[in-house]
Amino acid sequence: MPDPSLYTEEEIANLVHTFYAKARKDPGLGPIFEAHVIDWDAHFVQMINFWSAQLRGTSRFRGAPMPKHIALPDLNAALFERWLQLFKETTKELGNPDLQQQANAIATFIAGRLWQGYQMSNYPDKQPVALHTA
Repeated sequence: MPDPSLYTEEEIANLVHTFYAKARKDPGLGPIFEAHVIDWDAHFVQMINFWSAQLRGTSRFRGAPMPKHIALPDLNAALFERWLQLFKETTKELGNPDLQQQANAIATFIAGRLWQGYQMSNYPDKQPVALHTA
């Protein structure tokens, strides 16, 4: 259950900006984000709204992440796992254990669901393979 008393909007904005700064520099993830995110300012607003909804229970997020991720070409489990690794590194650095625990749990769930949906859509004849999220 989201708890707005555990993390501020500023912490969520910091999480989003810090994470994407890392992801954009990552050799595997960076080119994907740069090729598909046209307006970074709008993307940051959308991601801050998404994480605010997940962590604080706000209702600003409007979007459907699954179709956008399914449409990306050539994704694989290693990319989702790297995304999650960078995300967890970021939450650890931010110094709020409540934020770290809750955001990591949500991110792990989301990465797994997006990867499962991606596989089911792009490889319908294959059995989906789970991510290694440790």
